[in-house]
This record gives sequence, structure tokens and C-alpha cells, in this order.
Amino acid sequence: MGANDGTTDLIERFLAGGRAFVKMHGLRNDFVIVDGRERPFRPDVSEIVWICDRHAGIGGDQLLVLERPRTPGSDVFLRILNVDGREVGMCGNATRCVAWLLMEETGRPDVVLETLAGRLRCVRTGPMSVAVNLGPIRTGWRDVPLSEPRDTLHLGLEAGPLRDPVAVNVGNPQVVFFVDDFDAVDIPAHAPAIQNDPLFPEQANVAVAQVLDDRTIRLQVWERPGLLTEACGSGACAAAAAARARKLIAANEVEVRMPGGTVRVTLLDDGSVVMDGEVAVAFAGRMPDPAAGSRSDVHSWSHSRPGP
Repeated sequence: MGANDGTTDLIERFLAGGRAFVKMHGLRNDFVIVDGRERPFRPDVSEIVWICDRHAGIGGDQLLVLERPRTPGSDVFLRILNVDGREVGMCGNATRCVAWLLMEETGRPDVVLETLAGRLRCVRTGPMSVAVNLGPIRTGWRDVPLSEPRDTLHLGLEAGPLRDPVAVNVGNPQVVFFVDDFDAVDIPAHAPAIQNDPLFPEQANVAVAQVLDDRTIRLQVWERPGLLTEACGSGACAAAAAARARKLIAANEVEVRMPGGTVRVTLLDDGSVVMDGEVAVAFAGRMPDPAAGSRSDVHSWSHSRPGP
């Protein structure tokens, strides 16, 4: 038997019994999506880390698992799992990607997703565009949450050039720093100290923003557990809300420009926020299913296959 015969056999076994997934991204904020509605999927921390690993696994900013809805009127319950295995309440771009899949599946123009942060209504705004209402922006110190009472509009934290942030909750804790020269800030050098400050018992996403004009903000976000992402939907909403709270802008509709692309954020009169942008399908396939033992097959094969 030639070396390639073993490889072909292994691939055929994965295609027959592996776990199906779809890889999507919203402005290069990328996700591995697994449907667990009929066949439950409960990966442990090591499996989540492995799936999200860009060298050993599929690679992604988060693992998303669809489950059956838990309340009437919802289409699905969405579990959002960070690369360290922690489950989080909200991710705007993840929500939009999953909503697009569900609208393709059902043919409907809108869907409602349940998350740990609440129910989110999503609507199709174009062939590959989805808007999501992320609900109200919360600004109370307990809501962020903070470990002690603080003025969330002027938090009193600093790290290098990052000073005087605004703290909000958009389904997850966000701290927004406004700077005059975006390109001069080394975000990875300074954001971790803020993210891990004891003031944030759940850590916080660290957003660095520059207001370009009344309707345009430039942004990049250092996200939990420690990633500089190409785009962050909830961070874009946090930056727009913080800018208006600080009276840096007056507009209700704001364009937020991030390295991965641009989203449109609308601040509604009822206090809620809507984020609209494009999504994309990268690829689909099947991953080795740890529950079926196929991941151990990969390990054995990769360490014993013949050389060229």
C-alpha cells in the first residue's frame, strides 16, 4: 500500500463520520459554526482550543454551536465559545453569520437568535448583508460589570497612551479609549493591562477609537481572551454609543471602519443599537469528531505516516 492510500482512507472516514462545520466571517472576524440542533455538540475546553487553533485545527476567533431554542418565538439558541473555551454572551458578527445561515435555510427575511445576553432579531439587508439589533447599551457600573462603583463615562484607567475610557456593556463588557492618532497606538502593547485589570471581574474587550468626523469612527478591538481582531461588531456599537455619550458625535447613524471592513451602526431612540454589515462563507467541511475517536486517528496518522 502506498503512502497516499492511507491518507485517502483517513479522509474517506472523516467524510463519512466526522462532524460537519461551516467556516464564515464577518469582515474577517471568523468563526467555526457547528449545528448541534439534532446531534448535540458539547466540546470540552481542550477540543474548543484545538478547533480554533489556526495551525493544528480549523482556525477561528470563536466556535459557534447552534442548539434548539429554549424559549418560544426564537429560531435557535447560539452558544458562543472563545478560543480559551470560555462561553460568552454576545458577538455581533457571529450573530450575523449564523442569522444568514438560518435565513438561507428557511427562506425567511428575518430570524431571532437566543444568546446568553438575550434574544437578538436579525434581518437580511442584502444578498450577503445582515443587520442585528443588539438591544440596549448598558452603562451602569454593575451592568458592565465593574468590581466597584465608578463613573463609567470617565473610568479613570490608563495604560501608555490609552487614557480616560468609557465603559459599557453590549452583551459583553467593553472599554472604549478615544485617541487623536490611531496609527501611533501599539494596541497589543497596552491593551492586555486594561483587559486584565481587577476593575473588570469578567475581563473586558479593549476598543481603541478615533473619531474622524460626525459620522465616521476608526476602530480596532483587543478582544477577550487576548486577540487583536480584524473586526468586532459589538465593539463598533460600543464605540458609537460611547462617542455620542461623550458628545464627540451627534449623529445617530455612524460608519465604523475597522481593518477587516466597515459596519453601519444606528443608535435608536429607545436606547438600543443596530449593526449592519456584510458576511461571507469561507468554506465548509467535516472535522474529526473527538466523541467518535477520529481525532486520535489524526494524531496517530500524523506521527506514523511514511516519509516521501
